[in-house]
Amino acid sequence: MSDINIILFFIGLILFLSVLASSLARFGPPLLLIFLVCGMLAGSEGIGHIQFNSVPLAFFIANLALAVILLDGGLRTSLETFRVALRPALSLATVGVLVSASLAGAFIAAVLDVDWRYGLLLGSIVASTDAAAVFSQLRGSGVTLNQRVSATLEIESGTNDPMAIFLVTYLMSAIGQHKGFHLTTVAEELIRQFGIGIIGGVALGYVLSWLASRLPLVEGLYALLIASGGVMAFTAINQLGGSGFLGIYLVGVVVGNRRNEATEHVFRVMDGLAWLAQAGMFLVLGLLVNPSQLLADAVPAFLIALFLIFVARPVAVWLSLLPFHFPSREQGFIAWVGLRGAVPIVLSLFPLMINLEGGQFLFDLTFAVVLVSLLIQGTSLGAMARLLKLQMPQAPEPVETFELDGKRDDRFGIVAFRIEPDSILANTAGDALSRYEELRVIAVTRGARLRFPRQGFVYTVGDKLYVLAGHRHHSELARLFRGDTRHDGVKPARFFGPFTIEGHAASSELADVYGIELSDEERQYDVAQLMRKRLRRRPVEGDIVELGPLRLIVRQLDAGTIDQVGLQLAPERAPER
Repeated sequence: MSDINIILFFIGLILFLSVLASSLARFGPPLLLIFLVCGMLAGSEGIGHIQFNSVPLAFFIANLALAVILLDGGLRTSLETFRVALRPALSLATVGVLVSASLAGAFIAAVLDVDWRYGLLLGSIVASTDAAAVFSQLRGSGVTLNQRVSATLEIESGTNDPMAIFLVTYLMSAIGQHKGFHLTTVAEELIRQFGIGIIGGVALGYVLSWLASRLPLVEGLYALLIASGGVMAFTAINQLGGSGFLGIYLVGVVVGNRRNEATEHVFRVMDGLAWLAQAGMFLVLGLLVNPSQLLADAVPAFLIALFLIFVARPVAVWLSLLPFHFPSREQGFIAWVGLRGAVPIVLSLFPLMINLEGGQFLFDLTFAVVLVSLLIQGTSLGAMARLLKLQMPQAPEPVETFELDGKRDDRFGIVAFRIEPDSILANTAGDALSRYEELRVIAVTRGARLRFPRQGFVYTVGDKLYVLAGHRHHSELARLFRGDTRHDGVKPARFFGPFTIEGHAASSELADVYGIELSDEERQYDVAQLMRKRLRRRPVEGDIVELGPLRLIVRQLDAGTIDQVGLQLAPERAPER
């Protein structure tokens, strides 16, 4: 083989083996940790003996990969999540990062006996959560969380990079030039980073969305258009002095929420691009590391990681979420999901890039802290959600969706649903579908056979129906096909209770039936209004209100208003949720 073939072969082999090893992720190890370990094994001290020490190349690859990952994360973030979680997420992304960095910096300076500026620099490097780690672990954990928790975590991880990057670059400048800290300069820099990032991301997102909806391209090129346009936006915003990471995340949010026939092709391709970016980035970062140095830094890294997990992050979360009335269980879980991943490692490359004294030590220690974080937190997300009783029934959704071209007030598409054992459609002629206007069953697959149902056709469990339906009916149809079936998680009837009442039901009637004491004002409310008052926050599905002997659970929302409420008899003393 020629040299170029050998290089390409080993690149393909490492990536191939890493993807095969990803099957182990279902048994506990986070997928990103597997990619990191594969990179380390391929490095100079591993079995691959690949000599890779180009910090600028690793920095370039990591920034490009993070841009693609954040773009994909933004594409999959709905505007509804912003309405629910924008303010708490921004508080975590600013105040939370600052508090976490300050506490960690003080601890590091004391434990390692280093200059406080170096302690604060390392604290700032490891202070932010990582979008790649959070997006990957939340979607791969198999646990369904309520919208407030999942949205807060995802938006925080997509928006906390500007604060962390600013702290790191400002501290490096202060250390290198022996300057002090000026609050005015700090405020101006933060406003510029966030301001240019937000304005540039939203504006360029609209431009890309407009182009995608009007250019007649081959299907596969739409994703390339969005990806390349997103990277251009990332670099342009960086060049203007803003946060490119925040900007490209918002580009994805805008494009993903202005969906049309073109963006449907983007979703199918971007997921693969994001996985490739994650795998490539963590493999390259793993190649930079010497395992022997990790062992030398194991003790201080372990202590720093434990301090971040059990002290700095919980305190930062508590202070950041104080005005938003998050239940203590949700605060505990958000604190636990302070995953460190690629972003701290990339930030630790900054000192190496400018040859800052002690830069290699900062990089090695950061890498060790990230490994400990992934091992402790990344492997326990599902268990922690179940321990805190935050796991919800999985939201029903179609098996497949194919959007149709054309303009209508209600988007139409071909959606596929599978009949589950508890569905009322099982062993019937589908009479329950007749109440949906403009719904057509196009085809049915039963085993390996394709069938076209006619009048009198009887559907059975396992049938996969391809249905032409309006987008507004998707969730309701999914519930109809699923029934109360959930093979590997929480059953809806058990979570929401055996009874369902309407949100507009009178609170006074409920109070009279169950002997509940309400104030004169509360007796004038309907159940939805009473729950909203007791919650003191925007409701999401799964929110619980204890009312005398009853436990009221938000079961379904309609435009942010409680539409249906599950009803259970509450335990004697139910813990706060």
